[in-house]
Amino acid sequence: MMRESMEKGGFWRWGHAMYRFRWFVLTVGISLMLIFAIFAQKTPGMLKDNGFTPKGSESDLGLIQMRDELGLPRTQLNLVYSGHNGLDLTENDQQDAIMTSLTKLKELPYVEDVKFVTTPRNEGHHDVQAVSVSLSLDTDPALEAYPELKSLVHPPPDMDVYVTGGPAILYDMQVASKHDIAKSEAIGLPIALIVLLIVFGTFVAAFLPMVVGLMSVTLTLGVTYFIAQHQSLSNFLPNMVTMLGLAVGIDYALFLVSRFREELKVQGSVAAAVAMTCQTAGRSIFFSGIAVLIGLLGMLFVDLTFFRSLCLGGVIVVSISVIVANTVLLALLGILGHRINSLQVVPKRFRKQETSKFWEKIAYAVMKRPVVLVVLVGGVLIYSMTPIWQMKLGVPDAEVLPPSYESRYGAELLKTAYDPRMTGPILIVIHTKDEIWSSASIGEIQAYGDQVKAVAGVKEVQSYLTLLGQHSNEELAGMFTKPEVQKQLEDAQLAKGHTALMIVIPEKDTNDPVTDALVYELRKLNKEGLETAVTGGSAYRLDIIDRIQKEIPEVLIFVMGITYLVLLLAFRSVLLPLKAVLMNMLSLGASLGIVVLVFQHGFMADMLHITSIGYVSATLPVIIFCVVFGISMDYEVFLISRIMEEYEASGDNDQSTAEGLKKTGSLITSAAFILVVVVGSFIFTDIEIMKALGLGLGLAVLIDATIVRVMLVPALMKLLGDANWWAPRWLRVKPQSKVEKR
Repeated sequence: MMRESMEKGGFWRWGHAMYRFRWFVLTVGISLMLIFAIFAQKTPGMLKDNGFTPKGSESDLGLIQMRDELGLPRTQLNLVYSGHNGLDLTENDQQDAIMTSLTKLKELPYVEDVKFVTTPRNEGHHDVQAVSVSLSLDTDPALEAYPELKSLVHPPPDMDVYVTGGPAILYDMQVASKHDIAKSEAIGLPIALIVLLIVFGTFVAAFLPMVVGLMSVTLTLGVTYFIAQHQSLSNFLPNMVTMLGLAVGIDYALFLVSRFREELKVQGSVAAAVAMTCQTAGRSIFFSGIAVLIGLLGMLFVDLTFFRSLCLGGVIVVSISVIVANTVLLALLGILGHRINSLQVVPKRFRKQETSKFWEKIAYAVMKRPVVLVVLVGGVLIYSMTPIWQMKLGVPDAEVLPPSYESRYGAELLKTAYDPRMTGPILIVIHTKDEIWSSASIGEIQAYGDQVKAVAGVKEVQSYLTLLGQHSNEELAGMFTKPEVQKQLEDAQLAKGHTALMIVIPEKDTNDPVTDALVYELRKLNKEGLETAVTGGSAYRLDIIDRIQKEIPEVLIFVMGITYLVLLLAFRSVLLPLKAVLMNMLSLGASLGIVVLVFQHGFMADMLHITSIGYVSATLPVIIFCVVFGISMDYEVFLISRIMEEYEASGDNDQSTAEGLKKTGSLITSAAFILVVVVGSFIFTDIEIMKALGLGLGLAVLIDATIVRVMLVPALMKLLGDANWWAPRWLRVKPQSKVEKR
């Protein structure tokens, strides 16, 4: 059971063992931290994948076929030049100057081709010129070579140059990730320490949770370094680990240290205080960790490296946080004993007395008008969820970075100067039974191309059949017999062997819903003996979003269902777990609604230094749900466990609710505030996804620990009365007072 039992069980014996071997446990813990700290520093540089590739999808297979069969580059950079004072970069002299400046770059063995982008430019942008650099390297080697490539790119006089494209964006994301971790720690940790000093009043007690948080993050990043040697992981993982590790590690330690100080006053020895701390708070932390893990495991249902990486990092850091709290921290408490109260920084008379009636008064005040509060507060939270219905999902590329990063600025400049419909068209990879030069293949592709042209939303269709001009099929077949014509088309990477590439220019922008519908229609066309794969930027983005949306029902059912079953066994009640799940959905929905307002509609975006991009990253709803659901359940477990403990003693539902809130209200609020500060500090970092996650997580926990826990929970406990504790006979709570009356 998850309840805080006073019986001496397995957790009590574990706590006693931690006290007995306290110096050995501490020595092992410190040694492991020092060893793994060496590797933890190297981990961000090991992670070279953004994790968004929808492996096995039609768009992904199409891209692989284009590279393997048509010779398209493995990776590509874009050099975007901007002229000073409106300098016309389309003039021959300026283009010659650009190419001359790239002489050394062209000599690199892995640079396949350097050429000007021939896509039609938008009117009035002659001061911008783009150069594509084709590389023979896959993503990982391209990232390693990027600093060398970058060092050889120098703009001619009166020009600036910005390097963008896949490797450049990933490299900047690595830089941003390292910067974000340092920045979030610099913002969050000092504020967390101040809160802990106010809560505990002594430096020693306040410092211990910081140790647990930092140790959890360091050990996790160290472990991840070795996993990354054999497994491709997303470069967002270190940020997730830092955010979760500090928040959860500090929270868990806060509950343990607080309980230990209580036990020191009532137990006869330090050993007994450590053992009982483990039996009560240690047990709750263990099962609360399980609740968080259930939420995190929900991300495994989405088949993207991004989610699996965050799940892996989250599971490891939460598990290590629980282990460190129930080993190293217990050992430290045993060593410190009553010295936990030394180095006082806040005089006792200024600290809240533990017998304060503040939370008890709130509980009884709320329970006086439960119906009004449930309707009012519930209505406000439901209203906060309404922006979700207008949520527009997207897949950010360079947009994950702020414009201050070169790769993001270059990508925006490229979109402004060139028609994005031409730079990011829909691509169709076509396989034929006969060689593509044959009359049969020409006829099949021509007929298929006519179908494509007829689809609503298509502006233009290009292929190896259109490159040579308007000719009949018979004329084309005759021209294709010439080796020089075949070589021309192969060099253009439009046709080779049994494979051809068809380029579809949409009428609308690549992110427009009309273009999305066009991709779906193209995939439904009658192939008539041809094998096709619709790919390109729009199709790739849609496959990612579809893969996420398809699994959302399974994620919801798994997380909510398993959480309900665990809490059913924990609270021995049918209604309490159901209420906990519904309360979590309210706080989570309200926070997600605010995220939509900020990131999609730009509400308060300037104040938060956020670049509103007109949509919400498709990954956010799943991440926020999985992470918030587990963490919010933490507070539910601590509060209801204490209420349950009181109910078992008294059998009085109202009194138990008031006592439970009185004994945990201050602690839960402090823990939640620390978590909000730690995750909220990511709002002021660089990577947009982590900004949104920090905002969503912080808001959800803030709403959950204040409005939900302080108002809705006591109100609903009052309304449901003894029905709160109803369960099948074999599971039912038996209050001691009622047993004694019998």
